[in-house]
Amino acid sequence: MKTDSKNEQEFLKLIEQNKAKINRICSVYAKDREDQKDLVQDVLLNIWKALSGFEHRANINTWLYRITLNVCLRSKYEKVQKNKIKIDSLQIEYPQEENKDEKYEHLYHCIAQLEETDRSIIILFLEDLSYKDIAAIAGISENYVAVKIKRIKSRLLNCLKKQGHA
Repeated sequence: MKTDSKNEQEFLKLIEQNKAKINRICSVYAKDREDQKDLVQDVLLNIWKALSGFEHRANINTWLYRITLNVCLRSKYEKVQKNKIKIDSLQIEYPQEENKDEKYEHLYHCIAQLEETDRSIIILFLEDLSYKDIAAIAGISENYVAVKIKRIKSRLLNCLKKQGHA
């Protein structure tokens, strides 16, 4: 068993390396900035509690994503989401006159309409995780991840077209 000092050092290093990822994921599930801060704190607490039991059977980043996503999913039932997320990896074309904030807002609106599992998968995809990592976090096969992402992209594109933004 690790000492508290060793746990604390490992925790601080892990958080420092992954704080931007944790913040981005939490921001997708948060209704505002304060809510995001609360979610991040809840994630950090859960990571701290679980760290001493982490047995390194999985990649620590996969483990961290799973905790972050689980905390956010648990909280989503009582929250309305509002966030800006990365849009470039979806390769959706927008009219030139539309600014980036509007693009994010339209995409966010469409992502918010997805089922919980699909929303989780596309968020991980937008975080540039590999299909293998997404599969490990979601508990599905890599092939199924590829199929799901293709279908989700299609639904998002259809949603954006209905809104007149694609």
